[in-house]
Amino acid sequence: MSVLTRDEAQARVQFLDVQRYTIDLDLTTGEETFDSRTVIQFTALADGDTFVELKPATLRSISLDGHPLNPADLDENRFPLTALTAGPHELRVDAAMRYSRTGEGMHRFTDPTDNETYLYTQLFMEDVQRVFAAFDQPDLKSVFALTVTAPEGWTVLGNGIAQHTGDGHWTLAPTPPVSTYLVAVAAGPWHSVTTEHAGLPFGIHCRRSLAPHLDADSDEIFDITRACFDRFQEKFDEPYPFDSYDQAFVPEFNAGAMENPGLVTFRDEFVYRSAVTDTERQTRGMVIAHEMAHMWFGDLVTLAWWDDIWLNESFAEYMGYQTLAEATSFTDTWVDFGVARKGWGYDADQRPSTHPVAPDPAAVPDTASAMLNFDGISYAKGASALRQLVAWLGEKDFLAGINTHFARHKFANATLADFIDNLASATDRDVHAWADQWLRTTGVDTLTPHITETDTTWSLTVDHQGTRPHRITVGTYDHAIDTQAGPERLVLRDRFDIGIPHDTPQDSATARTGRRPALVVLNDNDLTYAKIRLDPDSWNTVLNNLSGIPDALTRAVVWNAARDMVRDGELAPTTYLEAARTHLPHETDLALLQGVLAFADTQVAARYVTPGQRPAALATLTALTRDLIRRTEDGTHPGLRLTAVRHYIDAATQPDTIHGWLTDGTVPGGPELDPELRWRILTRLAVLGATDETAIAAELRADPSATGQEGAARCRAALPTPEAKAAAWHALFTDDTLSNYLFTATAQGFWQPEQTDLVTAYVPRYYPEATALAARRGPAIAEAAGRHAFPAHAIDADSLHLGEQALTDQALTPALRRKLTDQIDDLRRALTVRDAH
Repeated sequence: MSVLTRDEAQARVQFLDVQRYTIDLDLTTGEETFDSRTVIQFTALADGDTFVELKPATLRSISLDGHPLNPADLDENRFPLTALTAGPHELRVDAAMRYSRTGEGMHRFTDPTDNETYLYTQLFMEDVQRVFAAFDQPDLKSVFALTVTAPEGWTVLGNGIAQHTGDGHWTLAPTPPVSTYLVAVAAGPWHSVTTEHAGLPFGIHCRRSLAPHLDADSDEIFDITRACFDRFQEKFDEPYPFDSYDQAFVPEFNAGAMENPGLVTFRDEFVYRSAVTDTERQTRGMVIAHEMAHMWFGDLVTLAWWDDIWLNESFAEYMGYQTLAEATSFTDTWVDFGVARKGWGYDADQRPSTHPVAPDPAAVPDTASAMLNFDGISYAKGASALRQLVAWLGEKDFLAGINTHFARHKFANATLADFIDNLASATDRDVHAWADQWLRTTGVDTLTPHITETDTTWSLTVDHQGTRPHRITVGTYDHAIDTQAGPERLVLRDRFDIGIPHDTPQDSATARTGRRPALVVLNDNDLTYAKIRLDPDSWNTVLNNLSGIPDALTRAVVWNAARDMVRDGELAPTTYLEAARTHLPHETDLALLQGVLAFADTQVAARYVTPGQRPAALATLTALTRDLIRRTEDGTHPGLRLTAVRHYIDAATQPDTIHGWLTDGTVPGGPELDPELRWRILTRLAVLGATDETAIAAELRADPSATGQEGAARCRAALPTPEAKAAAWHALFTDDTLSNYLFTATAQGFWQPEQTDLVTAYVPRYYPEATALAARRGPAIAEAAGRHAFPAHAIDADSLHLGEQALTDQALTPALRRKLTDQIDDLRRALTVRDAH
């Protein structure tokens, strides 16, 4: 397949003006393909040649201005349009297109619960070509008018209001000018809940088998949707630009969600069929807010080329957290961002694959390279940079610049230069210099405090490793005088702002009266993006009193400092575990509890300690989670208890207790085991060799849902037998029939730290077989193979050598190469951490 280059896109946008697509989709032609008929009305701005993109199963006919063209001229995914004359033209294309089972293009899913079938599109980057013919680049915006034929009893959703005209025929209202990748269709026997707000129809939709669960949460989802909608209407001068707002929760979705205008699609794990914590509900709310922000930043104003993807994602990420905190009951969103999201950016920014938030255009020469930038830098680091920008610029001037940006570029495209110019128009500050320092550079700055004291004063200086300016808050804390049980409380003495490097005379005058505080925390309110260190006295205070810090966001900053120190080899992984053991039983913030436990489990216990240390690490996690379970017996902290139960299961080294829970159907004192907990226990029992195929099949009969199928695949791959491993490997790398979600579940079960000897022979097989798989099945499966099927627990010099050799293979697809580059660097870091301690 030919990928579109930036040079080609720039040439084509100068050559074409595209006015309208009229698209007719027939979804009644069978289980493998659907019919796609497209009429494109466009103007050639000069005489010359160009091409249109499509990836058909069969190209039946194509004509230009009524003259038939030869379908055999299709070259991979490009059809040449030669000898065009300046002026208007009409291109007609009739093709059969393949359904996808990998979440790309038109994905087809049959629900195993009730055998109902659902279809939805995911057209990002290049996948519109799997559904209809298009001049496929973001700066050739057009009006899209769709009609869809679907089986009787189905509902069709799209970017505009849908009308059923009878006999399974649906007409979607034409869109305003939007980019090709934002066109969306979803069809099936959806369960829908509808309302109206601000004069617009709002709807939420899911599979029928999930209807009771959507209904149970519909009020919450609509409340968040309305509150965020109203807050964005207050922030932005431009009104909401589309005619309706539908949110469809769709199966086997590769991303968290997609900002299709008027029809946002979400992974349907956000329709909770099992118990979840309030932090997980907050995450769903943040994603709702994030996607809604895209209606303006991404949909109304769209990037011109993919080097500016951060303009979409960083903005939506920042606005998602900020607006949810402002408009809903989820007021502590930045704690979750700090402990669960920000590390994604820090990690990505320290790998060889790092790139600037706003990369040089030359670094994104084509669509294949652009796909690699959907990472922690474009999302978490970019959002952190915007948060620091708002702290430096002030929200009033920031929003004034944003509204100028919308006004100047609505229903059109914009670049980084446009964005910075529009921000600069609202302030006297040098936004261009800020952008050069923050958006055009890579890596993470490190801020380390140095404290000196006399009998009556103490002074702070900050060692700044890095190049970016920072505006931060310093928090100082003293020991409280009380007699409560547990770690001693700390009380806030003072907070003060400083610039790094010093940007005002006051910043350099850091002498403070009084004795030095017990704890000094740089970046206390987490408004900048930098690794933070503690001075020795503050670190000793933290080890004894971390859970006594009064503010959850400050605790998040401190836990992140400890996390970074572990990853940098400056803090023993076992010390981190002991700190968690000491302080998490007293933690009240769910986001912090979940974030710290996740790092302790998936990184420290699974990768950073040696195999000989792993049993002790799991014992520490078991003792910690047992304490949390005991603490929550009174039922007052159900989210804490659920989190503790999950991690107790994952850390189990003996099967008796969790097997008893599975048999009884409940944890003593609650909760009762819902499907998520039952499959979680069964997976751990499989790892420990304490269950078998008979039990897995019985559980699947009790829960034949899509998530049940995934649970069974995970369990079967986790069984510690040669036969189970061979069958799982064949399913992953040979037969090519697994959907994207079943592939991921199987891969998650395959590699287990407890089964190193059993799967050692598969480590050298992984690289050539993953390379061939990625070439056969495309980017979505390549990404899953690199992320989930990678032998992450094979941490030794031989595995590192194999990985480094694999990266020399020129046959690696870009998507797989990027994932392997990251994974191998993480493997190298894990070895360094082990060697340091």
